[in-house]
Amino acid sequence: MKFKKLMTLGLATVLTSSMLVGCGSSEKSTTEESNTKDDGVIKIGMITDTGGVNDESFNQSAWTGLQNAQKEIGEDKLEVKYLESKQDADYVPNVETFVEEEMDLIIGVGYKLEPAIKEAAENYPDQKFAIIDSVVDAENVVSLLFEDHVSAYLTGIIAGKMTETNKVGFIGGVEGEVVERFNWGFRAGVEAVNPDAEYIAQYSNSFTDAALGKSIANQMHSNGVDVILTAAGGVGIGAIEAAKENNKKAIGVDQDQNALAPDNVITSAMKNIDVSVANLAKKLVDGEFQGGETIVNTLEMGGVGIAPTTDRNVNPEVLQVVNEYAEKIKKGEIKVPQNKEEYEQLNKQ
Repeated sequence: MKFKKLMTLGLATVLTSSMLVGCGSSEKSTTEESNTKDDGVIKIGMITDTGGVNDESFNQSAWTGLQNAQKEIGEDKLEVKYLESKQDADYVPNVETFVEEEMDLIIGVGYKLEPAIKEAAENYPDQKFAIIDSVVDAENVVSLLFEDHVSAYLTGIIAGKMTETNKVGFIGGVEGEVVERFNWGFRAGVEAVNPDAEYIAQYSNSFTDAALGKSIANQMHSNGVDVILTAAGGVGIGAIEAAKENNKKAIGVDQDQNALAPDNVITSAMKNIDVSVANLAKKLVDGEFQGGETIVNTLEMGGVGIAPTTDRNVNPEVLQVVNEYAEKIKKGEIKVPQNKEEYEQLNKQ
C-alpha cells in the first residue's frame, strides 16, 4: 500500500457520477484491497482550479470529457468524480484526498495546480497523474497542452474582419503563460487582417469574478470597443453578459459559449479539452496510459479551433478567410506567436 501523508484536509465539494462518496479511512485489509482490484472499476478524480466545475469554460469542459468517457465505457467500468478548489490553498489537500481514496488517475485542471501535482508525483511514484495546460516532468504524469494561441489567432481574424468601430478588446484573467498565449495569438490574428485596428488589453487578476468581467467590458464598450475576447474563466461570463446588454460582439473561450448569448457570441476560441480528457480516460482503461508523456493538442489534429456555431453570426466570406489562414498554419507557412517576444519578432519580418 501507498504511504499516506497525515494532514488537515481543506473543505471541497465532491461529486461522483453515480453517488456521493464520503472520505473514510484508506486503511484496508488484504481481502478488501483484493476485492477493490478485482471489481474491474477504474477510478478517475479531477481537481478544478478556483474557477469551479460550472465555469462554462475550462473546468466544465474537462468534466464533460470525463462524463462522456464514462458514458462510452460504462459506469460498471469507469467511475469519475471531481473536487472543487475554492482557493489556491485547496490544491494540495484535494490531491491528498484523492490519493487517500486510491484513485487510479488524478487530473489537475490548469497550470495553477502544477506545484501540487509535481509534489504529489514525487511523494507517490506509484500514483498516476495528469495536468492540463502545464508540464510536470515525471514518469507518472501525463501533461496535456493545447495550441490555444492558434485558436485565439483564428478568432482574431474574425474580430478584425467584423469590428465596426475598428477597436478590439481582450480581457485576460491572471497573467501567466497560458493567458498570454491567448492575448498575443488573438492580437496577431486581428492585425493580420486589419493592421489599423486599435487593440486594447486588460487583465482582471481573477478567473471567477463575473461582475468584474462585466465592469471591464462595459468600460471597453463605452470607449468604442465592439468585439471582446475574454480568456479568464468565469470572468468571461460577465463580459458576455455586458455584450448582450450593450448589443456588442463577444468571443467565447475554451468551449462553445454561444448558448450564453446566441446573438452576441460570434465565435469561441476552442480548446477541445473534453476530447483530450476523454481520450486519456480511454487510454487508462485500455492499459495504454504512458506516464512521462507530453501531448500537444494542435489545430491539425483537431485539438483547437473555432466553435461549430460560428457560422450563425459570421458570414461565409469571413469564414473563408479563416479557413485560408488555418491551412497556412497547418502547413507551417504561418507561425502564430505565443508571447510578446514572438509577437515582436513576427512584426520585424
